[in-house]
Amino acid sequence: MPPAPSSMTGFARSEGSAEGMAWAWELRSVNGRGLDLRFRLPGGFDGLEPALKDLAAKALKRGNVTANLTAKREEAPRLVADPAALAQVLALALDLADKIPGAEPPRAEALLALPGVLRTAAAEQTEETLKAQEIAVRAGFVQALAGLVIARRAEGARLAAILTAQLDEITALCARAATEAADQPAMQRARMLETIRALLAEIPALPPERIAQEVAILAGKSDVREELDRLDAHLHAARALLGEGDNIGRRFDFLVQEFNREANTLCSKSASVALTATGLKLKATIEQLREQVQNVE
Repeated sequence: MPPAPSSMTGFARSEGSAEGMAWAWELRSVNGRGLDLRFRLPGGFDGLEPALKDLAAKALKRGNVTANLTAKREEAPRLVADPAALAQVLALALDLADKIPGAEPPRAEALLALPGVLRTAAAEQTEETLKAQEIAVRAGFVQALAGLVIARRAEGARLAAILTAQLDEITALCARAATEAADQPAMQRARMLETIRALLAEIPALPPERIAQEVAILAGKSDVREELDRLDAHLHAARALLGEGDNIGRRFDFLVQEFNREANTLCSKSASVALTATGLKLKATIEQLREQVQNVE
């Protein structure tokens, strides 16, 4: 079974903990003309960005990708006394107690309850601890990146089914157009000959040979067989691209432009209401195809 194309839309998440720190990666991907990687990393992890971008560039070809890392410590904050603040409030409390007859000495819990005396102290981070955290965060990114690739593949498989259905509809519309246009050159020739003969009956001006030549040229311009043949070739090329699977978005987008060009010419050559209606339906379906192709990597 041929591989399905990848979509540029996807989401993946990974999370874990290491050395007292909990972390989580969230990767989001949307459509883009090229590959645009944007990282949002907390302080201390900025140095990982170049290596992580290299990993992402090897796994993804196109899309606007945002990688967001959150990290927080798991242990409860440790409280310590601020020596300078404690010394200051203790001196003030003792001085005040000396000035008030019968006042009791200041109690420790009362002093510690005063604003600014206690503060939180971060646990010391050794070089080994930081290294272990970086290794875990990097491994988590690799896991999230693999999940994003899987998500984009799954979305691509659904997208391939939609594209196949649209190509089938275009094939059916081309077959209808071929039927409706089969007699168009002969009808155009007969119509023009009748009109010219009516005019010549009143104003003879050109020899019959020249008239027949001009009529043949005009009738040939209403023949849409070339446009239908090219549309058929484009349909075969589009199905072949879907069979390739990987990295087909840009080529598919260019091919859809060729589809649209032939459909426009077919409509301009139409000489019947039925063929014009089919041509307009064909253009609408090609536009729907173009919108879906914008999602293909």
